[in-house]
Amino acid sequence: MNPRVARVLASARDVGIVLHVARLLHYYGYSHVSQRRAATIGPGVAMAPNVSLRNGHHLTVGPGAHIGERCMLWAGERAGIVLGEKALLGPEVMITVANYRMTPGIPVMDQPRDEADVVVGAGTWLGARVIILPGVTIGDGAVVGAGSIVTKDVPPDSIAVGIPARVVGSRVTAPIPEEAG
Repeated sequence: MNPRVARVLASARDVGIVLHVARLLHYYGYSHVSQRRAATIGPGVAMAPNVSLRNGHHLTVGPGAHIGERCMLWAGERAGIVLGEKALLGPEVMITVANYRMTPGIPVMDQPRDEADVVVGAGTWLGARVIILPGVTIGDGAVVGAGSIVTKDVPPDSIAVGIPARVVGSRVTAPIPEEAG
């Protein structure tokens, strides 16, 4: 017997591997399939099969939006995420509507969460690995550069980059000059 085939057959008999595959299938069903069914998703949406969703009943995705590989859209128990028509999310974009409080003397995971809606406008582009924090609105047509962390609203048709993200230009006018240091 071919040694490669023998290794595959031996793996299939390993209970640990079988249980791991079952856990992966369960996670995929919980994190993507059931949450996608609960979400409001417009026609023509392209969503990678490894997108992680939470509280899908608080997620709205506009027509023609594209959600890239390994994105995480984590709506809350009370707050939601809205992606506008033809919003484009690069790979590994993270959007969350919740943050824990940080009262001294109490472990963070034991503290209540604060939630606020996140809105990503129509025709926007969030580059790879952008992080959007609770309460942020990204205006229609805005672009957020790869690796940026957005903590405040981004105006329509603007270009924002950095940590924290700041507006550096406009899609309808000349770029904003660098600040004098």
